[in-house]
Amino acid sequence: MTKVKAFYNPLSLLARQLGSALFMGYLNRWSRFPGWLLRHSFQSIPVSNGAWGMGCIGYPGHPAWEVTGACNLRCIHCHATSGKPSPDELTTDEGKKLIDMLAAESDFRTLIYTGGEPLVRPDIFSLLRHSQKAGLANIIATNGTLIDEETAFKLKDHGVVCNAISIDAADPQTHDFVRNRSGAFDLALRAIEATKKAGILLQINTTAMEYNMPHLPDLIDFADDCGAGIMLMYQLVAVGRGEKIEKATLKKSANKYLSELIADKQKNAKTIIEPVAGPQYWPYLLEKNGIRGEKLLKLAGNLFHGCAAGRGFVYIKANGDVWPCPFVEINAGNIRNAGFGKIYREAPVFQHLRKREDLLKGACQTCKYKTICGGCRGRALAYSGDYLAEDPRCFIQEKLKPDGIKFIS
Repeated sequence: MTKVKAFYNPLSLLARQLGSALFMGYLNRWSRFPGWLLRHSFQSIPVSNGAWGMGCIGYPGHPAWEVTGACNLRCIHCHATSGKPSPDELTTDEGKKLIDMLAAESDFRTLIYTGGEPLVRPDIFSLLRHSQKAGLANIIATNGTLIDEETAFKLKDHGVVCNAISIDAADPQTHDFVRNRSGAFDLALRAIEATKKAGILLQINTTAMEYNMPHLPDLIDFADDCGAGIMLMYQLVAVGRGEKIEKATLKKSANKYLSELIADKQKNAKTIIEPVAGPQYWPYLLEKNGIRGEKLLKLAGNLFHGCAAGRGFVYIKANGDVWPCPFVEINAGNIRNAGFGKIYREAPVFQHLRKREDLLKGACQTCKYKTICGGCRGRALAYSGDYLAEDPRCFIQEKLKPDGIKFIS
């Protein structure tokens, strides 16, 4: 079995992680940054294992595996339209072979288990143990409903360094509405407490959409009060079950508001808040601070990675199909037919996304922030059918009216 590199190999990875957090903290005037370093940074290092900057859809160098399409919930925004397991999902042996393939890639030091709900897969602990033995740091992206104290300690024993628990609002009624199940919020609270008791880093994942936008300020405070080390603020992309609620995706003005909200809350937050499917956050921070010089932008490009789809981030479907991102629904190949490494390095979609600066179209091609941001490739694909098209919800080059934000009641 291939053993992955340690998170400190090479040391430049640690320097970039620290540099990214320092620069983001400076741009936001993050008053609690020293406290976050003392409280969460050592736990966060394995979560951002092998990262070379702050990006969108997780840190670069992150593979995510949708281990099953099965789920015990029917969330209205699910990109995977989860429900029942697919008949062609990777078997236990095939899953272990995939893990070995991922461990063989020098860029990867961590593995995100997602779904569906990964904890409904019967062999999940066997898979976690296998990736733990390979040296990968395990992360569970979960709705939290199945994590009690006993399960949390078992996850810890199987190499899980982070439980990323999805919360859609600090208001139980709104959360349960999005999750399509009464009582889901209370079960998620149980998971949060169990995660902390087991000594696993708590991450809160949220999907911002018009249904919960009014609740987001309180939800950020809730994540902070819960002691979360990381909060990922996703934006709804109209894929999967989310296609049915396309009207709830954020428009340009709401995208801008979300960046403003994250930056404002970050000033005094004890957790680090990062956008997903909103790479405009990074140029927004630079514009806000008046950083426009060529040398400074080059520095920012080394620390802020923007959209990581296909260039550091990769998404493996339950049946072994390899996508650049859960929102970029393009199958580059299947690990049953070709080795993961060959797909990841040679498939055209991955090659295009790695040299996207030369291939982007429209406003994204002419934008000076195309290295730092690059636009959301998933959103471009969802609205134009072209993953290299301009991001239709970018607000950076537009002047928005102050009253442009409207919520669905």
